[in-house]
Amino acid sequence: MKTRWMFGLALTAAALSAALTGCLAVAAGAAGASAVAWVEGRLDANLNADFERSAKAADLAIHDLQFAKISEKKDALEDTLVARTAGDRRVEIKVEKVTDQTSKVEIRVGVFGDEPLSLTVLDKIKARL
Repeated sequence: MKTRWMFGLALTAAALSAALTGCLAVAAGAAGASAVAWVEGRLDANLNADFERSAKAADLAIHDLQFAKISEKKDALEDTLVARTAGDRRVEIKVEKVTDQTSKVEIRVGVFGDEPLSLTVLDKIKARL
């Protein structure tokens, strides 16, 4: 009886660890980005470009993907763009200044995130750098 209980516990732990592996995936060395991470439904990336270039690239990526730009809030350190896809999914792109030569971009699609679409947006941003 105790063996079955231990087996069930081990099986549950294995299933939980497999289910949680999608919460954080890190890839280093992507072109134009030094690190990329998928965290809690959001894609984070450090870009090897200054803040102004990165913010402009994010704006152009929205245009390239033919998203409807809803709003933009920008100051000297942060730019937040909100857009909608043709399927009316909300896409938020936040660009932050890290140093004079680097910036950070955060991309969230919808409430829970969409990793493939977020990666597509990041690819378009990197193509515009």
